[in-house]
Amino acid sequence: MPARTSSPATDLATTVVFAAFIAVLGLFPGVYVGATGVPIVVQNMGPFLAGVLVGAKRAVFAVVLFLTLVAIGLPLLSGGRGGLAPFVGPSGGFLLGWILSALVSGLMAQAGARRGRPGFPVLLLAAFAGLVADYVIGVPWLAVYTGSWSTALTGSLVFVPGDLVKVVVAALIASVVHRALPGRLVGTRTR
Repeated sequence: MPARTSSPATDLATTVVFAAFIAVLGLFPGVYVGATGVPIVVQNMGPFLAGVLVGAKRAVFAVVLFLTLVAIGLPLLSGGRGGLAPFVGPSGGFLLGWILSALVSGLMAQAGARRGRPGFPVLLLAAFAGLVADYVIGVPWLAVYTGSWSTALTGSLVFVPGDLVKVVVAALIASVVHRALPGRLVGTRTR
C-alpha cells in the first residue's frame, strides 16, 4: 500500500487537538517535592504520548503551539502557571525538552511503524526515549539553575518512578489506538 499522507487541514487540526490535550493534562495539579522547585506533573506525558500517537512532525508542532501559548501568558501549565517565568525557572529545561521529547518519540514510533503496525514494545521504547530526551535537556538546565550537578541529579530522581509509569501508560494508550485506528502515523504504511 502507498504511504499514508495527510492534508494540511488534518495536520493543523491534529496539532491544535494535541496542544489542547497537553493543556488538559495541566488540570492535574503539580506536586512539589524536594528543594529543586520543579513539580511532579502529569503534563510531561503529553509530548511523548503525542509523539507515539501522531508522529514527530505533528507532535512537535503541537508542543511548540502549546509552549507558545504558555509564553504569551495563558495559564496552561500545571498549577495555572503561564508567561515567561516558567521558562527561566528551574522547570525551564524540562519545558523546552518537551520539544525534543515529542520529536524523538515520534521518530522512533514512525520507524517502528514502517515495519508494520507499531506494537507495544516499540511504543514503549519510543515513549521511554522521549522521556530520556526531556531529561537530557531538563537536568543540565536544573544543574545550571541550582549551581550543582549533584542537586540536579538527586533532585530529578524523585520524578523517575512516576515518569516510568507515564511511559507505560502512554505506550498502552498508543498501542490500543494504533490497533483500533491503523495508519495514524503519517508517512507509514497502513495495513
